Amino acid sequence: KLHLFDIDLRDDGGPLIKESNNTEPGKRIEEPYEPVEGLGKVGTLICFDLRFAEPSLILRRLGADIMLYPSAFTVPTGKLHWEALLRARAIETQCWVIAAAQSGRHNGKRVSYGDSIVIDPNGKIVGRLSRVENADDEKDGDEAREPELLVVDMDLAVKKAVRKSIPVEDLRRTDVYPKL
Repeated sequence: KLHLFDIDLRDDGGPLIKESNNTEPGKRIEEPYEPVEGLGKVGTLICFDLRFAEPSLILRRLGADIMLYPSAFTVPTGKLHWEALLRARAIETQCWVIAAAQSGRHNGKRVSYGDSIVIDPNGKIVGRLSRVENADDEKDGDEAREPELLVVDMDLAVKKAVRKSIPVEDLRRTDVYPKL
């Protein structure tokens, strides 16, 4: 986790969250790893890191085929930005994006948006789970949401085809702006 979520959404009916009160930010971008042979290299960022394109572009340059974003977006920010940011990261990195998202009520004050989603390197949604539409309707304890499981087929040939048809890495103007 490189970027800490220090926000105040109270004017819009949301929470005040200051991750910096109890979390230290990461100091470097970790190399992509291959958890299972043949799956491809996975670049991992966490939640609020999704809002910053630079780390994902660096992970792509380091060989990532898949971007993983475990997250717990608030309901207001999830409704506004979740899907758009994930699709942007998939398109600009030309990687598969897997976003495992916590969904529902955590406690009396916190509800997460959910919407776990998998997006292909063209920005097409290939699978998703439920999301919270109204935080006030979310229950906890025995009445909380049931866990869900998402299974999709991911073909790394799609990534290869996208990168071949639109070779953005070869066309970057590093003579005009710095290489990330």
